[in-house]
Amino acid sequence: MPYVEASVRRPQFIAAARAALAAHGVAKTSLRVVAAQADVPLATMQYVFPSKEKLLRAVIEDVVDEIAGVLQASAATDQGLENAIRHGLDTFWAKLVEGGRELQLLQYELTMYALRTPGHEELARLQYERYAGVVARWCRQAAEQAGETAAVSFDHLARMIVAGVDGLILQYVCDPDDARAREGREALADMVIGLARVDAA
Repeated sequence: MPYVEASVRRPQFIAAARAALAAHGVAKTSLRVVAAQADVPLATMQYVFPSKEKLLRAVIEDVVDEIAGVLQASAATDQGLENAIRHGLDTFWAKLVEGGRELQLLQYELTMYALRTPGHEELARLQYERYAGVVARWCRQAAEQAGETAAVSFDHLARMIVAGVDGLILQYVCDPDDARAREGREALADMVIGLARVDAA
């Protein structure tokens, strides 16, 4: 087998791990299973990721990067805060939740793994800090571009949005119902916008 730099192997192994985790779950996914998924010898896998814990940490970071990237690109920030919230919720949902049940299950399972594994707890905290940070930035940007102010901080507003979306996603993966999910997003947007009490300049 030709030599391949670890920097090249790393994303390949993370992708293989995500596929294996989606198929088998955290408990049944070993380095050997991921190596088989990537079609490489176990020793090659262990050279890049010497332990399952290091591999799972990389997977968590990769999943968070993906979701944060979609959140970043979801909101239209040029028509005020209300539009940014409604557009952001709908776009995020269409891109990552509808038809993305496996990714959402993987995210929840990895979050619980991080919380239960000594030394990894901060990954779960950083995960939600990152999501809230992205949402706070597009809320702030939308309000500032429209000359609007909000009655609560954008950080608080973002955490309420993330909390609401989390709950809606969990309901959806347990019992997918597109009409109910749409009603839920609309209700969440109404509540958050009411909390913001936007004041136009």
